[in-house]
Amino acid sequence: MTTQQISDAELAGQPAAYWTGVAYEALIAYTRARQAEKGYTQPQFWLLRNLSVNDISPDGAGMTVPELRVAMASYLRPEDDLAAESEALVERGWLTRDAEDRLHLTEAGEQARVDLARNAPAIRATLHEGIADADYVTTLKVLQRLIHNAGGPVG
Repeated sequence: MTTQQISDAELAGQPAAYWTGVAYEALIAYTRARQAEKGYTQPQFWLLRNLSVNDISPDGAGMTVPELRVAMASYLRPEDDLAAESEALVERGWLTRDAEDRLHLTEAGEQARVDLARNAPAIRATLHEGIADADYVTTLKVLQRLIHNAGGPVG
């Protein structure tokens, strides 16, 4: 089903849950495909970010895979295997593991995080092509209101 085949009146009656689900899957698939073309996975990037004191980590103290799984629970997908993803980063020399099985970002891993973050603007630009910032903001506000109306967390 495409929006060109549906009138505005018909589209207004469509279930938001259906369209947000379709959008979520398409956006994740696109993002992950672009990242794979560059030689990394979205979970690998998240691991680097969560272990970087220059990004998400408050102290750079390192974390175990179970701790990272908890920290990333709101955005991990069921198929994301943090143990395997972290092992791949250890093999690349981007992470190290200490005696307590805590993962730590290496200097090379921090540089990789910075380098990989440079891919995000191009991904965003393609996804936002033809969408005015004002329309994007309106869409997010509508989604936030739907979440609020459904009793979910907003913000």
